[in-house]
Amino acid sequence: MLSKSQSSFIRSLHQKKYRQQHSAFLVEGAKSVQEVLLSDFHTELVVATEGFYKENAQLTDRQRTPVEIASVAELERVGTLESNNAALAVVRTKENRPLVAQAGEIALILDDIRDPGNLGTILRIADWYGVRKILCSDTTADVYNPKVISASKGSFTRVAWWYGDLTSFLETTVLPAQASVYGAFLDGADVHMLPFGSGGYLVMGNESNGIRAEVGRFVTDRVTIPRYGDAESLNVGIATAVLLDNWRRSQPLHK
Repeated sequence: MLSKSQSSFIRSLHQKKYRQQHSAFLVEGAKSVQEVLLSDFHTELVVATEGFYKENAQLTDRQRTPVEIASVAELERVGTLESNNAALAVVRTKENRPLVAQAGEIALILDDIRDPGNLGTILRIADWYGVRKILCSDTTADVYNPKVISASKGSFTRVAWWYGDLTSFLETTVLPAQASVYGAFLDGADVHMLPFGSGGYLVMGNESNGIRAEVGRFVTDRVTIPRYGDAESLNVGIATAVLLDNWRRSQPLHK
């Protein structure tokens, strides 16, 4: 059974300021907790039902992670999910380290992506297409938000991210390297016709306003997804998948 202080601490991690203060975040649900226990994240505590613990004791033993047995009602009371019949974990955040796309590597740049669900979906899409580095503006949703972690379906354990001043990064790191920077714009070249290079950066902008002008000026290739029907727009996660899929089509399959 969880103590009152443990319950209070776990609930505090629903909020960004306490995640930053304690350098910790929540991972919830059977699949995500299993994924994080197998990753290089440091798990400080697992709160689990007796059934989950018995089935996954080898994973908690791997990191020598303390485990508290709790009921489903307790899990749902301290967590953020409406339904959680397995486990949640308290995990240490990682250091915010700079990331750079190496030769032949694709990296994502997210400019002001505000919706946590969209960000989590983009992490999952990046993982699917073998994109391991995501650079985020300071105004992009907090990757440690429980909604982001949940929507990523465990992909957060295989994708690295960095938050910072995108314009400074593009000006001081990307521009001197003469790296290709593709950006999603309504007036860009048809994604089905654009000859993508072997690597570079793909910039995705805000769900409503697109890429900011100060970031857009570093884009070397403007690209768009042509519309054949009457929908007003595409979800930014779907658009990211379409663009990455077309980029990958021009490359040999590799692991």
